[in-house]
Amino acid sequence: MLVLGLDPGLAITGYGLVESDGQHLEMVSYGVIRTAADLRLSDRLVRLHDELTALMVRWEPKVAAVEELFFSTNARTAMVVGEARGVLLLTLAQAGLAVHEYTPMQVKQAITGYGGADKHQMQHMVRLLLGLEALPEPDDAADALAVSICHHHSAGMAALLDR
Repeated sequence: MLVLGLDPGLAITGYGLVESDGQHLEMVSYGVIRTAADLRLSDRLVRLHDELTALMVRWEPKVAAVEELFFSTNARTAMVVGEARGVLLLTLAQAGLAVHEYTPMQVKQAITGYGGADKHQMQHMVRLLLGLEALPEPDDAADALAVSICHHHSAGMAALLDR
């Protein structure tokens, strides 16, 4: 199953596509969608929609996993990122993908076994789990790969529990 993981952001949205046969994970593609700060908000949101649509057409993922937002202080940033996240969720839904959402702590727990893992620990474990030669960069893309892996682990556990 090919899972598209997303780490939402307005300036940078990370994406990561991970395939699994139920036993082995394989990185298919990863990267970021960038929107320029000098564009109007509406144009940045359209770009997110268009780029995500192009990714889905190219790779044809079956499922999407999206990281939930966590902001403790800056409400303005949370609102803008929330708007970007809303566009991503709408785009996924319009494409007919099943969408699963995970908190940052759930993702960290699934990848490292520790919900308080830092960025470097996460990148290192993503590299190990996917058998990559180098750490995936930038952080946003590594986070998106982690979200995809988290869904593979969660789906695998759910399948075992359904037996």
